[in-house]
Amino acid sequence: MADGKVLRFDEVRGYGFIAPFGGGEDVFVHANDFGEKRHLVHPGMRVEYEVEAGDRGLKVSTVRIVEDAAAAGPETSVPAAQERLRTAATGDDDGMCDVLAPREFTAEVTETLLQYVPSLTGAQIVQVRQRIVDLARSHGWIEA
Repeated sequence: MADGKVLRFDEVRGYGFIAPFGGGEDVFVHANDFGEKRHLVHPGMRVEYEVEAGDRGLKVSTVRIVEDAAAAGPETSVPAAQERLRTAATGDDDGMCDVLAPREFTAEVTETLLQYVPSLTGAQIVQVRQRIVDLARSHGWIEA
């Protein structure tokens, strides 16, 4: 099973998208795939799922809510990148900068895009995220 996070979920329309933690194309998920737990689904929720190829791209064949995320409710915390910026602005650090693993950096970029540009589609997020990761890697801002 793959691990990911619910990017968007529209309760009225009954579908959403999952962003794989390992990167790659976002995966379509229908409310019915969650069964009786569909009312618990929210953006930021961690899920495990299996993927199959559909007519329009990847879609979930089975999905399971990871329990600790279900109990936590929607994410309301400030992304770690914003916290680091706040720390740098107040001078509360040791002068060193964080070099993130690509997976951590990708998660930070995704969260920032979702928070500040919620109109982006899943495909647009993947494209922007990949270009930013490539740029960061070329400058040594993330681990190689």
